[in-house]
Amino acid sequence: MSESRPDPARDPWSALRGLTHARIGLGRAGDALAGADVRALQAAHAAARRAVHATLDPARLSLAEPFIEVRSRAPDRGVFVRRPDLGRRLRAQDAARLPHAPCDVVFVIADGLSALAAARQAPGVLEAARASLPGWSLGPVIVAHNARVALGDEIGARVGARCVVMMIGERPGLSAADSLSLYLTWDPKIGRMDSERNCLSNIHAHGGMTHDEAAFRLAWLLRGARTLGRSGIALKDDSMTAQLPPGTP
Repeated sequence: MSESRPDPARDPWSALRGLTHARIGLGRAGDALAGADVRALQAAHAAARRAVHATLDPARLSLAEPFIEVRSRAPDRGVFVRRPDLGRRLRAQDAARLPHAPCDVVFVIADGLSALAAARQAPGVLEAARASLPGWSLGPVIVAHNARVALGDEIGARVGARCVVMMIGERPGLSAADSLSLYLTWDPKIGRMDSERNCLSNIHAHGGMTHDEAAFRLAWLLRGARTLGRSGIALKDDSMTAQLPPGTP
């Protein structure tokens, strides 16, 4: 049975495909998808599975500054996937050795559900964010293994940061397996709710948010959180439509 591929010149889906990475208007082979599309879907699914089970190698982050490695209470990736609660708390020995170093912001590079995303995106976002935050005191960079978003609350509280930014790998999709999210939490402490955070997502090189755009929007949110004294639903991301007054620190 031959595969039917759309003719780009006559295909009504052609223009829409240029606007999205979603799989739309795919070719047919009888009453099934064309073989090329099936193979592409299988490859994307395999990449997503690999991203979930991959581990984060700090040596490959090429960070310009020293960092502190910590681990959650999840001992390995299998337990981490099955027990999200263990990924939200530091293991005892790492909690005890985190330095108390009061600062405005502490950045945490976390594997989350895609260590690949943390390795590919976090260093570039961190560099751009540093340049976007003149006058802000930044704590030591933390690299966290088997980490969920809420692990940042305990890290921020122990370090003594006014705000924690979790740079964490997103759950992989079939369009991008290396997409990063930034979660900003003002006044971090154990027990914070998701409604008390702000999130910037889809940071990747496949049509997602660029590192520079993510850093700009993050800096805007941080200034807003400092003004309000809180983050979350009270803080709206108007960074793309509103301009801060010149000279705003």
